[in-house]
Amino acid sequence: MKHLRFWFDPISPYAYLAFEQLPQALEGLSYSVEYRPVLFAGLLRQWGQKGPAEIEPKRAWTFRQIAWAAHQLGIPIDTPAQHPFNPLALLRLLHACAPEGGGAPNRWQCEQVFHHVWRGGADANDAQRLAELRARLAPPRAPDDESVKQSLKLLTAQALEAGIFGVPTIEVDGKYFWGLDALDMLAAFLRGDAWFAGPAWDLAGIAPPGVRRS
Repeated sequence: MKHLRFWFDPISPYAYLAFEQLPQALEGLSYSVEYRPVLFAGLLRQWGQKGPAEIEPKRAWTFRQIAWAAHQLGIPIDTPAQHPFNPLALLRLLHACAPEGGGAPNRWQCEQVFHHVWRGGADANDAQRLAELRARLAPPRAPDDESVKQSLKLLTAQALEAGIFGVPTIEVDGKYFWGLDALDMLAAFLRGDAWFAGPAWDLAGIAPPGVRRS
């Protein structure tokens, strides 16, 4: 059995679609998943990037493209009333669901948070909706507890240390697969595709850079 780590932020529609599609993409394979909620904005800040929803022409294309992807995959999706939004309340809620001293939220808890954001088209940070979500998840720790805040910071720092730059990223056997469109590649690796056993993986990642912008 392979152990996967699914790094995500519920602010990402691609993370939502990848989360929903993962069981179908890996059907027939033996694996377990550890869900690792991190602050996407922290990754962007570290690597000097903007999120796709922060660049207006790219924003329009992104939401058209995810609507099409959801249509193709048969996954319901509704853009929340505001996007981008501050996902800290949701991330801390997910960390509060994990046992203190280690562990991670389970798939059902992650699913509830993803559906809170990406189904129904409501405001992800509406106070009443957040209160209802917290009551439904019944986390063992308070989301505003200092240990929860530190847990989120630590996990985001671990993602950066691993070189993770975007979400969703799925980690397995020291390899990192980024994005919804990497699920087929991930499945091929888990099925033992010989391409991953040879030099191709490593060689493809060392293309020399050309012009660098200052």
